[in-house]
Amino acid sequence: MGQFFGGNKAGTTNSPSLKAGIPSFSERPEPGSISNYSAIPRFVAPLWPDNSTLDISMYVSPSLALPALSSLPYDTLVLEEKNFIMGNYNEKREILTTFKVPRTVQENGTLWAHFYVALSGSQIDPLARDYNPATATHFFRPLNQYLPKKKERKLKNLLEKTEEPEDDSTPQTTIESFYHPNFTIAVIPDTGVQDWKAIHPAVRNNYQLEPSGARDSSGETAWYYPVIFMNRFWQLRSHMTEINSTVERLPLNIQLTNMKNWKYSMYAAMDDGMKRTQMQAATTDQVTAAGDGSEFEKFKEILLDTNSYLLGTTFFVSILHMIFEGLAFKNDIAHWRKKKDVVGTSVRTILANVFMQTIIFLYLMDNSDGTSWMILAGQGFGILLEAWKITKTVDVRLREPGPESKFSFLPYVVVFEDKHKLTETEKKTQEYDQIAFKYLYIVAVPLLAAYAIYSLVYETHKSWYSFVVETLVGSVYAYGFLMMVPSLYINYRLKSVAHLPGKAMTYKFLNTFIDDLFAFTIRMPTLHRLATLRDDVIFFIWLYQSYKYKVDYKRVNEFGQGGESDEEGEEKENADGKEVKGALEGQDPRELKPSAATTSAKANVGTAQKRK
Repeated sequence: MGQFFGGNKAGTTNSPSLKAGIPSFSERPEPGSISNYSAIPRFVAPLWPDNSTLDISMYVSPSLALPALSSLPYDTLVLEEKNFIMGNYNEKREILTTFKVPRTVQENGTLWAHFYVALSGSQIDPLARDYNPATATHFFRPLNQYLPKKKERKLKNLLEKTEEPEDDSTPQTTIESFYHPNFTIAVIPDTGVQDWKAIHPAVRNNYQLEPSGARDSSGETAWYYPVIFMNRFWQLRSHMTEINSTVERLPLNIQLTNMKNWKYSMYAAMDDGMKRTQMQAATTDQVTAAGDGSEFEKFKEILLDTNSYLLGTTFFVSILHMIFEGLAFKNDIAHWRKKKDVVGTSVRTILANVFMQTIIFLYLMDNSDGTSWMILAGQGFGILLEAWKITKTVDVRLREPGPESKFSFLPYVVVFEDKHKLTETEKKTQEYDQIAFKYLYIVAVPLLAAYAIYSLVYETHKSWYSFVVETLVGSVYAYGFLMMVPSLYINYRLKSVAHLPGKAMTYKFLNTFIDDLFAFTIRMPTLHRLATLRDDVIFFIWLYQSYKYKVDYKRVNEFGQGGESDEEGEEKENADGKEVKGALEGQDPRELKPSAATTSAKANVGTAQKRK
């Protein structure tokens, strides 16, 4: 907190010089009179008062060393402001101009901004005779930035013959010169006395000590000029211009203002950290916890380019999205963990979901530069959950193929075996599932073939692998909602939705509406964004079926499933067991109070007999 909020925090130390008070720079002792001189100061104090009036000038040049300012071309002077009041937060000035790009800068050279800061009325040219370091200073900062630029893979039509060999290797990263026209020159008042070694390195980079090396009487305190911060925190990579031989003039939009010390410390530390992360990701193959900086870049883009009301709404629904997604996974797992039959369950749909979600995951990985890690993580967990559902529906076994099998040439094949002898309703479920998929194949296979031919003839791809993945994922996104049709068909034939995980379905469908808004703010491929709208169709059909085939959760349904909570069901099963056990041991069962589940089951049996 001391690093970020600054101020005269060092005054509480046991330093004798601080307790005695630090003299002004004009009252400093003679160098020979200091007995305990420290080459590296322990503390630093402001050289000028916080309410000083400043003259600030800025020149642009490809050289680090400048001649006399009077000999420079006039167009190199891009900023000249007089009587800027330090510490007055209402003091804001804006400079809009352009400048000619030097040839060396066009050839990947560095463009330097030379700042000259002095007390109003003082000489700012260091080469002038009347120049006084106690009343003026000079420093420089680079205007352009060297950032990693990934080489884009070339897309081509796979049917056209090209002489260039196919290159599927990872794109090489090059460092290029980029320029952003907008930045802020911030004067930082109220910095106070600072512990020199305790200042954050990114913050300390803008502290400039006076050049004479003067110290106070203790020999451990030096003086520094006002902190001038070139704030480029809000510069977006997408708004930058790559400097090359075709760029002859560049715009320059500067805001000159005062900035709070705590805000400066936060901006400087975060900006330095993100630049280090980007450079490390570009120059090494190591994957850090902070990624390559693109996630934070996207966050800044959302803050800058998004309407404040939409931003607040997006933040709120993002929290809801995570909560509902977690609840959906939780209730879906709880439902399938206790499921003991396959009534109303489409095994083919589960297998198809595993296949489709795997294709989507491969597509997202193939386009990982345009995909958030949050999307990848959710997709990967969804694949594992669907695969686990298969083991709860059927037994997955490795068996030797029979002589009549199509795969008799293989030593072993994967087969799905029923967990138990199927009831009449479960057999009907399998029959309806088979009928639904029969008609589904008739519709989906021709559409897939037509889309594959169109994509191969008219579209470009990185490789044959990308073509296969993009064709399959295009079909999944376009016709993926058809995979829910078998489940809806089974609901229609059974005239019931009691076998579905109601809570999990509700949370999933709530997320479909959140995804409609969420998909336009989180980074993902366009096809994945459009696919969020398809689940709305299934949602309304399921709502209609839920309305038509109502379920009484207070009684045991037609599939032997009760609507009470799991804990209540276990207690009632124990009570029923005790009742039967007491009758077998000779205990009067009338002494035991029958459970609600037993009563409800008997009532249902009686009702069924009356209907027969």
